[in-house]
Amino acid sequence: MSTKFITNRQHYEDVILQIAKVRKFVWIGTADIKDLHVKHKGSIVSFLFVLNELIKRNVEIRLLHAKEPGINFRKSFDKYPRLWDVMERQLCPRVHFKHIIIDGKFAYTGSANLTGAGLGMKSENRRNFEAGIITTNPDFIDEIMMQFDEVWIGKFCKICGRRDFCGDPIR
Repeated sequence: MSTKFITNRQHYEDVILQIAKVRKFVWIGTADIKDLHVKHKGSIVSFLFVLNELIKRNVEIRLLHAKEPGINFRKSFDKYPRLWDVMERQLCPRVHFKHIIIDGKFAYTGSANLTGAGLGMKSENRRNFEAGIITTNPDFIDEIMMQFDEVWIGKFCKICGRRDFCGDPIR
């Protein structure tokens, strides 16, 4: 059981590269989402390609984000029809946390969005200054999962005060 503070490039190395190892599920919560690219089996691919490969292995994926992604993400997303059918996706304009939970045994929480400059493989001079924590501590992971799940199931929808801005209300 460990907890580690990470910055900048470590987000890609210590978080994104872990996702390819998932066995059962991955939950991703982010405010901003873009078509980031990653190294995968010797190639550079869209992160959506990696998610599609996980779905082929029957990995459950939840993606919770605050706003509609940009055109590049949508074009890339359209290449993977399996994602449309199998990946669970929720939109909540109040989401500002950045969480990644893998199999309930590893978690990231921090400042980095699911973007190239946040979590992707950008060079040092093109990435954001990010900070976060990765952990295998079950108590810490349970707290992160609980926050994610409460938003996912719409616990706060009736009282959030942003319903007019929610294009696809959870509840």
